[in-house]
Amino acid sequence: MPTDDLGATLEPGPPPQRVVSLVPSLTEAIAASCPGVLVGATDWCTHPGDLDVTRARGTKNPNLKVIAGLEPDLVVVNKEENRELDVRRMRDRGIPVWVTDIEDVPSALTSMRRLFVEALQQPVPDWLEHAEELWGTPPPTPRGRLVVPIWRDPWMVVGPRTYTTDLLSRLGWSNAYAGPDADPDKRYPHVDLADIDRDDVDLVLLPDEPYEFTVDDGPEAFVQAPTRLVSGRLLTWYGPAMVEAYETLARE
Repeated sequence: MPTDDLGATLEPGPPPQRVVSLVPSLTEAIAASCPGVLVGATDWCTHPGDLDVTRARGTKNPNLKVIAGLEPDLVVVNKEENRELDVRRMRDRGIPVWVTDIEDVPSALTSMRRLFVEALQQPVPDWLEHAEELWGTPPPTPRGRLVVPIWRDPWMVVGPRTYTTDLLSRLGWSNAYAGPDADPDKRYPHVDLADIDRDDVDLVLLPDEPYEFTVDDGPEAFVQAPTRLVSGRLLTWYGPAMVEAYETLARE
């Protein structure tokens, strides 16, 4: 019997023909692999750019009435990005829900394979096999210490036990806020700017999501640490973005 990442089972049946995704990266993955089954997504599902499906509001406040009206065979969510309350409410309505749980690159690859093979009953996508090959290579020579802010005023950074930290470590980078002294429960800690802008930080990566750092908003705050703007999708989205992330970030 198909079992999602949290151990919940799905009733056996034919391959889902009507799927709603409440996670942008999962939406991109499904649209790239079996687009005909996707009937609904969130307002934040921006990839692919020409996605033409019913929108069901956001990841944290999905419109359950709209979702139910789509009569989905399956709704795909993520433990971190979506609320357990909404999962419970959908299941109470009789809507099948598949929950993914991803904290690092290996679990992302495993979760994607389980989603396509067990839940969607689809062949393993070519991009997934390519991602497994790319991310299965040994990490390169250590490249230095970095920090990845995700918000400013107040400043917040990526910490331990996160997909982003693991992804960057596999590219040779050490997260200054995910070392052995880091609190494992503070995955996105608040910090002072002075604690980021230090001469022992080799690079500050400024993504365009969730906070949209730009040329004029972010780099000017740093005097000592060098900065680089980067696509947040490459740092946080699993799915086809994992291939692009390796091919782009491994060269930087």
